Amino acid sequence: MKQEDVDKLLNEKIEDGEHISPILPEGIKNYLIDIDGTICDDIPNEEPERMATANVYPDALKTLNKWYDQGHVICFFTSRTENHREVTEDWLNRHGFKFHGMVMGKPRGGNYHWIDNHLVKATRYNGKFTDLVDKEVTIQVFDDGHHN
Repeated sequence: MKQEDVDKLLNEKIEDGEHISPILPEGIKNYLIDIDGTICDDIPNEEPERMATANVYPDALKTLNKWYDQGHVICFFTSRTENHREVTEDWLNRHGFKFHGMVMGKPRGGNYHWIDNHLVKATRYNGKFTDLVDKEVTIQVFDDGHHN
């Protein structure tokens, strides 16, 4: 299943009589997954020759393919550039990753803060891919006048 199949999942959404951005069916997630240091060895863009031989993280492969099989959307979101797309796709396919797409050119340096009009949940990878669990945390949000 590639991007055209993902598009078929999207539900038309109308608000105030106007079409707005479509949404996925309830329970289906768009997973955006980093590559370097998350599913394999952390390789900087300055050393692209190492990308073809990076060691895979087996728990990442198992977990992501399970999510794919459950119907979720798997999209890699990487700081690698378009010049690295072919070697990266070859590596992903060789190791058996199931995925729908890949977005190149993510800003480098970390400390990401994503602002969107859709629900965004972020999970920091800390060395082990597992099923996700619920945990209470403090987050930063826009001040909407409601203070708890």
